[in-house]
Amino acid sequence: MKLFRKMLIANRGEIAVRVIRACKELDIKTVAIFSDIERESLHVRFADEAVCIGPADSKYSYLNIPAILSAAELTDSEAIHPGYGFLSENPQFAEACATAGITFIGPSSESIGIGGDKAKVKQLLKKQGIPVIPGSDGPVESEGMAMKIAKRIGFPIIIKASSGGGGRGMRIVNRKQDLPQALQMAQGEALTLFGSSEAYIEKYLPSIRHIEIQILADDRGNVIHLGERDCTIQRRHQKLIEESPSPVATAKFRKKIGELAVRAARAIRYKNAGTIEFVVDHKQNVYFIEVNTRIQVEHPVTEELTGIDIVKEQLKIAAGYPLPYKQSQIELSGHAIECRINAEDPEKFVPFPGRIAFFLPPGGYGVRVDTAAYTGWTVPPHYDPMIAKLIVHGEDREDAIAIMRRALDEFIIEGIKTNIPFHKKVFSHPDFIKGYFNTNFVDKINPPNEK
Repeated sequence: MKLFRKMLIANRGEIAVRVIRACKELDIKTVAIFSDIERESLHVRFADEAVCIGPADSKYSYLNIPAILSAAELTDSEAIHPGYGFLSENPQFAEACATAGITFIGPSSESIGIGGDKAKVKQLLKKQGIPVIPGSDGPVESEGMAMKIAKRIGFPIIIKASSGGGGRGMRIVNRKQDLPQALQMAQGEALTLFGSSEAYIEKYLPSIRHIEIQILADDRGNVIHLGERDCTIQRRHQKLIEESPSPVATAKFRKKIGELAVRAARAIRYKNAGTIEFVVDHKQNVYFIEVNTRIQVEHPVTEELTGIDIVKEQLKIAAGYPLPYKQSQIELSGHAIECRINAEDPEKFVPFPGRIAFFLPPGGYGVRVDTAAYTGWTVPPHYDPMIAKLIVHGEDREDAIAIMRRALDEFIIEGIKTNIPFHKKVFSHPDFIKGYFNTNFVDKINPPNEK
């Protein structure tokens, strides 16, 4: 059995560079796609070939399925890796690849469709005995239905777009008089952002931790998990810092939540790399929230801890190779933490695109930087503001925090603002150092009304 001869990467930025590197190490030729403002981007320089597929607006380039498939056919690419974001969780794209005879690096279109409908997957897994947050059993069809559910589970509640993701398409409602307008706005946002107005309701749990499980599954029915990642440090439901192991996880807890994740993956007949996400309350009650049917931004945290190259495993699974690991062989070594470095105002959390006058990433023992940025590169305003991921690996959490502090001090980015000052604030806060935090932590140290 052979791996692919040539692969197209249907993405940009650091994840495109990450996939290109994995392909080169496996002797797979690579094809980059790019919008017309990204001719000097690093993923274009690193790939063996590159094809411009449209203008800066992503709907005409990185979301343009016909253009991407045409580029793949033009370059005789045998497979397409979607990265994360853009078309990575689009079942129509996965199906279009299959129809064109091109291997999609990820799960089947059916699994993506199930995972992408958050209301339906929640209902499916609930029938499998996997705990879910109390709420509606499916999309809310009327204001009356919403009010009935809210009264049953009690306020506060959260309205979520069924096809949402990345922290978008959510509305928190604290009082019943606010529900009608919030529902209408949530459904409108869902239609605008995701093309479907379907939304569902859950009990809002304000004091929780966000913990996800990395899974790998092959087409022979083998499913394993690679431990947990604690993604609790968030702002407006957007992850900022991820770490593993979780400061609150015991071996018993890890076994429990890992088994739940494997059961969930089996229930939707999952194949390839994916993430099963949960929230955990102060009593360590676990509730399923969603399936991410793609590689995650924070996958390096797990790679550093396990020594497993998750992107390479994606490619091997897609080529038909069986998983080379059993669950009993997975060991976590030390502690890893990732900071998302964004081109943004560190106080207002708004994007800050522009030309990078000087870029010097940190180095040294235990430090990894995944990025597509360099001195002289212009951060475009059209895409996600994340420009780098700073990952550290230490003997334990205390050691990892010390390495991260040092690495943040060494990271020099001039010409634009970044959120490095925010990360420094987090890593000097006593509650973070002690592991005492929940999803409200960022608002606590950097209130939303702070300008």
